[in-house]
Amino acid sequence: MSKRIMSEQPLHLAMWSGPRNISTAMMRAWGNRPDTFVCDEPFYAHYLASTGKDHAMANEIIAQGETDWQQVVAWLTGPVPEGKRIFYQKQMTHHMLPHIERDWLSQVTNCFLIRHPAEVIPSYIKKQGDPEVMDLGYVQQAELFDWVQAHTNTTPPVIDTKDVLDTPEHTLRLLCTALNIEFTPAMLSWPPGMRSTDGIWAPHWYPEVETSTSFRPYQPKAEPIPEHLQGVYEQCLVPYERLYAHRLH
Repeated sequence: MSKRIMSEQPLHLAMWSGPRNISTAMMRAWGNRPDTFVCDEPFYAHYLASTGKDHAMANEIIAQGETDWQQVVAWLTGPVPEGKRIFYQKQMTHHMLPHIERDWLSQVTNCFLIRHPAEVIPSYIKKQGDPEVMDLGYVQQAELFDWVQAHTNTTPPVIDTKDVLDTPEHTLRLLCTALNIEFTPAMLSWPPGMRSTDGIWAPHWYPEVETSTSFRPYQPKAEPIPEHLQGVYEQCLVPYERLYAHRLH
């Protein structure tokens, strides 16, 4: 059997998830690869400036971030920073507001990180209060998935949080194979602490990740969905289950 030849070409990798996923831990895994530069939610400043959402540190994020989405796109599709081969882009699906043109998605490799809404919603409430459907990113995640499928004639890789936490090496190997790059054990553990590439919002959102050194074993959420958010939950469940059917396993 011939050995699979892995690509050495530059890879611009956009990982699309919603809030309260393991997206920051996943950024740590990729950031620990010696060949990878990572960036943290590059559209966040534009999202806050456009929507006026009341998020922690919103004024600081807008002041220090890039609020012109076209400038963000130019950076994300340009040369990989620091001479690295892989440009890993931690992206939030709800940050892709309707007026942001989608054409640039065909210039990057898109992946989707999903998590069951029964686990996302209780976690979100603790940090940001009661969500609306569009705050959780599931609808937008499905829309972006459909766009990529339709315009690239490929089905982008989907990984589920529970699979990552249950079997991190197996799931990350599957993802790397799908991306035609080498897996490295460096993705399975990392030093604790913050990074210069973390968003300035890290002190509010990332305290658990700051102390982590690996993916923590999966623990099911004990909190029920509040009755008044059942409608939100059900609306999020539909796109989640549709993408779940495509997950790598």
